[in-house]
Amino acid sequence: MTSLAVPEHPWLLPGELVVPADRGRARPRRTTRDWIVDSLAFLVSLIWVLFATADALSPDPAMATPLPHDWMAGADALAGLVCCGLLWLRRRWPLGLVVATTPLTLFSMAAAIPLLIFYFTVVVHRRTAVAIAVTGAGLVTNLVFSWIRPDPSMPYWVTMSWGVVLSFAVLAWGMFVRARRQLIVSLRERADRAEAEQQLRVAQARHLERTRIAREMHDVLAHRISLLSLHAGALEFRPDAPADEVARAAGVIRGSAHAALQDLREVIGVLRAENDGGDDAPEPPQPTLADLPALIAESRAAGVRVNVSDSVTSPGEVPAALGRAAYRIVQEGLTNARKHAAGAAVRVDVTGGPGAGLTVAIGNRWPVGTAAGDTLPGAGTGLVGISERVTLAGGRLAYGRDDSGDFRLAAWLPWPA
Repeated sequence: MTSLAVPEHPWLLPGELVVPADRGRARPRRTTRDWIVDSLAFLVSLIWVLFATADALSPDPAMATPLPHDWMAGADALAGLVCCGLLWLRRRWPLGLVVATTPLTLFSMAAAIPLLIFYFTVVVHRRTAVAIAVTGAGLVTNLVFSWIRPDPSMPYWVTMSWGVVLSFAVLAWGMFVRARRQLIVSLRERADRAEAEQQLRVAQARHLERTRIAREMHDVLAHRISLLSLHAGALEFRPDAPADEVARAAGVIRGSAHAALQDLREVIGVLRAENDGGDDAPEPPQPTLADLPALIAESRAAGVRVNVSDSVTSPGEVPAALGRAAYRIVQEGLTNARKHAAGAAVRVDVTGGPGAGLTVAIGNRWPVGTAAGDTLPGAGTGLVGISERVTLAGGRLAYGRDDSGDFRLAAWLPWPA
């Protein structure tokens, strides 16, 4: 995770705002800030219990009407001390503590500060409906407390009004703290979601790039290996061929094998650079429409009869992506012809111009009498990759037997004016 998910100083934040390693915990761990706040709350409450008890035992109490018996002041002090101890449990059971100590709000002055902290904790950590319900119960007990232990220096309605004002002030403060924490949590979740989506986009881009590399590897290696198989088959079929023909075929096999290994080495190098996170290695030059003559010549040198019709207007203005797609289409067509129609003549037609689009068609006679085991094995994804390439370019692709029974692979690619 990035610095958006993990704060720089987590000990300064409440436990609810710190993303722990064990995110699935039902109750977050106390941070240093939580320990300091709980300690201060305990000390302040303890001081208040001592002060309220001393005031209740004095001959002239300043905060409330004197109690009729001294043991009542001791019981009130004991209740306050118990509530001070329960402050350490308020983060785990805030609502339970409020419900259990609500009867004390009817008469206890010593427990006033701990009970107020319990109430604030419920407002912060529980939903608004629960906080309003607890507030309503507190307003009712405030009416009773102001009547049982009135302030000797103020009328009943003034004491009651101050209790209402204090309750609503604590409610507003707690709801503000809760809203602020919810905002921070929502912003963190949004940042985490954005980071996850970014990582997903990176993974998708990496997958698409690897798919593109695999498609390029299929197109190139299938072409090279089909040439190797064709020449090796010729040597196997004619073991008594003249020495110069055997040498020429062996030279073609050696050159095709060397080129195939070189292409494979480049592809593996790109994949390794991607896995290592490096992008310094340049990609090999991609073929264009100008490389079609070399591709045709290579197939003719392998013994394939190829008839070419090239009527492209302004061939020098063909976009690089369009020329590369046309080259791969012709390469796949020649490879399929060598695999499935060995010995058949191949027709390659390339026509088009700016504004009219570029049409590439490869056709050959349908093989007759060829055994199933005589054809070269293939992955069966060549035409699928070509179809995807044409679709991404915004063109159309059709392949199969035409009206005359021959196999035809034809594609139209858009060429902007």
